Amino acid sequence: MASNAFTNLADFLRIKMRMAHVYQPVMIRTLLKNDGSASVQKIAESLLLRDQSQIEYYEQITKNMVGRVLVKNRGIASRDSSTYTLGGFGELAHDEVRELVELCDTKISEYIESRGAAIWDHRRKSSGYISGTIRYEILKRAKFRCELCGTSADKKALEVDHILPRNKGGSDDESNLQALCYSCNAMKRDRDDADLRGTNELYKHRENGCVFCDIDSDRVLHEDELVVAVRDKYPVTDLHTLIIPKRHVADYFSLFQPELNAINRLIALCRERLVREDPLITGFNLGSNNGQDAGQTIHHFHMHLIPRRSGDVADPRGGVRGVIPSQQSY
Repeated sequence: MASNAFTNLADFLRIKMRMAHVYQPVMIRTLLKNDGSASVQKIAESLLLRDQSQIEYYEQITKNMVGRVLVKNRGIASRDSSTYTLGGFGELAHDEVRELVELCDTKISEYIESRGAAIWDHRRKSSGYISGTIRYEILKRAKFRCELCGTSADKKALEVDHILPRNKGGSDDESNLQALCYSCNAMKRDRDDADLRGTNELYKHRENGCVFCDIDSDRVLHEDELVVAVRDKYPVTDLHTLIIPKRHVADYFSLFQPELNAINRLIALCRERLVREDPLITGFNLGSNNGQDAGQTIHHFHMHLIPRRSGDVADPRGGVRGVIPSQQSY
C-alpha cells in the first residue's frame, strides 16, 4: 500500500501542480535524488542543467573561445564537427589521467583564489532578479523575438537584458529592458565598450521655457520614469492624447532606445484606456511632426494619438497623407 507521502506528492505532480516553467518538478526531483534534502546551491545546479539558454551560451564559449585556444592556438585538442578530442589521450595510464585531473582542479582553485568572484563579472553585468511577470511582459512586447537580430525564441533562447547596465546606473524599469537572444546578449557584453557614464544625466535634460519640459501634474494621464501622456490642449478630436518624453529632445530620430520602448508601451496603454472610455472610437491616427517644414511648432518631440470615429469627416481615406492636402486622395 502506498504511503501518504507518496500519494500526496504523486497527486500534486499529476494533478495539482501548475507550471510556468520546469522549476517545480526539477526541484522536487533534486530533493528526491538527495534523500529528501538539498542545499540551495544543489537545487540551483539542477536548474542550471535544465536551462537551455545557459547551455547554449557556454556552447558559444566552447566553440569561439576556449575550444579555439586549445585547438588552433595550442594544439592540445582537435575538433570534429561538434566533438572535441584530447590529443594523445589513448596513451595515458589511469593514474596519469587522475594526476592530470588533480592538476586541473589545482589550477582552477588557484585562479579562483587569486581573482575571487570577479571571474564571473561578465555574467553579472546585468544580473539580478527580474520577476517572471516582468520577464514575460518584455518578451511579449518583443513578440518573442530578439530585438537586435530578430531571431525567434523558437530558434534561440531569449534573455532579458538591461539596455543601460546596472553597473552603469541602469534601472529595472521596463523602459530599460529588452529581449535579446543569447548570442546578441553575449556580443553586447563582450563588444560594447562605449562610455555610458553620462547617459543618466542626459535623461535629466530639460530646457527652460519649454512647455513640454514643465507639464502640470494635474494634466498627467500616465507616466513612467521616461515618458508622460497628457491630453492635447488643442485637440483634433475628442480625447486627442500626446505621448511626450521627459527628456528635452527635438525629434523622433534623436530618441534613445529606452525612450522608444517607453513611448510604444504608453501608446498601447493609452489606446486601451481610450477605447474603454469611448466605445465609439473605431480607429486612430498616430504620428509626429519632425522639423519646422514638417509642421513642428514645439521643438520637443511628442507623439499624437488621435482617436477617430465613424463619420467624423466625410472621406477619411488617405489619413496622414492629408498633411499635403492634394495628396490625400489617391
